[in-house]
Amino acid sequence: MDRESELDLVRRLRDGDAQAFDIAYETFNVRLFTFLARLMRSRARAEDLLEETWLRLVAHSDRLQPDTRLGPWLFTVARNLHASYWRSRMLEEAWADGPGLWPIASTRSPFEETAANELERRIEAALAALPVSYREVLLLIAVEGLDQSEAAKVCGISATAFRQRLKRARDLLARRLGESARPPRGVLREVNT
Repeated sequence: MDRESELDLVRRLRDGDAQAFDIAYETFNVRLFTFLARLMRSRARAEDLLEETWLRLVAHSDRLQPDTRLGPWLFTVARNLHASYWRSRMLEEAWADGPGLWPIASTRSPFEETAANELERRIEAALAALPVSYREVLLLIAVEGLDQSEAAKVCGISATAFRQRLKRARDLLARRLGESARPPRGVLREVNT
């Protein structure tokens, strides 16, 4: 979406135009879902957070600044909802006597199951194993195509801190991909004997 169209869309959203919401939904829904699903590693929880992201746009569209970058605004809302979810989850687990109300599914994500070739599966597995702060910077840059300054704003950190986090994330991802290419030691012992 070019900047002029985006500014017009924001103006229409501020005015309460229902068709503008439909356009925003059509433009960003799949990208937001992909981002949340990769962060959450659970389709159902990602869908819940996605719905809440859109509800936030409806509730706050009249308060958007005229020059708002809609994509980064939506990704910021989605990221903040993800962080809130995990904070509440940690509190629940800290105070609960037994298992939490929201058990973590042991099944692979839809992305891992549908990855067509081995490299994609390895990348998805390595990405899923990264800490969420590293995973989100890689997703915002590599998958969502945000520039570093926009992604830094989404994460709520300075541009310098973002560059450092991005470098660390790339290095860790490369190490994890390198480790997944090597066979386990037990397999090597079996082959050598």
